Amino acid sequence: MNTERYYYRVDRRKISLLKFTFDAYEGVAVVTTLDAVKGLVVLAVAPGCADMVRHIMTDLGRRFLIEPRDGPLAPPCE
Repeated sequence: MNTERYYYRVDRRKISLLKFTFDAYEGVAVVTTLDAVKGLVVLAVAPGCADMVRHIMTDLGRRFLIEPRDGPLAPPCE
C-alpha cells in the first residue's frame, strides 16, 4: 500500500492528542513525531483518505496550532 506523507508543525503539547485522534480513525493515517521540541510531525495517509485527513486537521486547527510544512503533498489547513 502506498501512503502519502503530509508534514505539519503543531503545538508540541498536542502531539499526543493528534496521535490518539488518528488512532481512533483506524487505518486512515499514522502520526510520527519528527521533532517533539519543534512540534514537527508527519502523517502517513492511506490511499483514498486524504480528504478525511484534511477535514480532521482543519477541525483540530481551530483548537490549536497546526501549520502545514514544506514536504511532499502537504495539504493546506483552512
